[in-house]
Amino acid sequence: MNIIGLVAFAVVGSFKALREGLDLFGITVLGIMTALGGGITRDLLVNQIPNALKSYTDISFALFGVWLAVVLYRIFKKDISNRFFILIPDAVGLSAFTTTGALIAYQADVSFFGIVILATLTGIGGGMISDILLGKTPTVLKDDFYASCAIIGAVSFYVAVQSDMGINASAFICSAVVLMIRILAILYNWRLPKFS
Repeated sequence: MNIIGLVAFAVVGSFKALREGLDLFGITVLGIMTALGGGITRDLLVNQIPNALKSYTDISFALFGVWLAVVLYRIFKKDISNRFFILIPDAVGLSAFTTTGALIAYQADVSFFGIVILATLTGIGGGMISDILLGKTPTVLKDDFYASCAIIGAVSFYVAVQSDMGINASAFICSAVVLMIRILAILYNWRLPKFS
């Protein structure tokens, strides 16, 4: 799941760059930051050297995602990041990254609030960083039912852990909840209310 997430997030970030007319370097930076930014930020907050900086695996899959986005863009001649076959892997990535964030937060012995923040940040942080690099209000703050899925998943992880369900079962529950809610949000076009 983590690999699917890395590739999907890199594809989505690269499409953002392509939409803005960035050059190949800009496309690569945005793709990589979307895939790795949330995890790097989370690791720094818990005083760890980011895993993305210790191994070639994460960066390799992120670069593959950038390459895939460029190829897809050349084939379809447009941004297809809102297509179902991109949105579902992106949902899997959100699920995987949220769960990873919750597990690392739990191992760092942070509070309930810390688990929710670190899990959510891991899931949505890369997308927020890429939006900020483009000088835009992060999409998760104004559109779509996305960050809410990560928050609900993190809360479900905490409840499961506190219910003595075990760490593996709690991680599975978190992952399943995020994925299920995100897919429902895509299918039924869920949005949070706006007051403007």
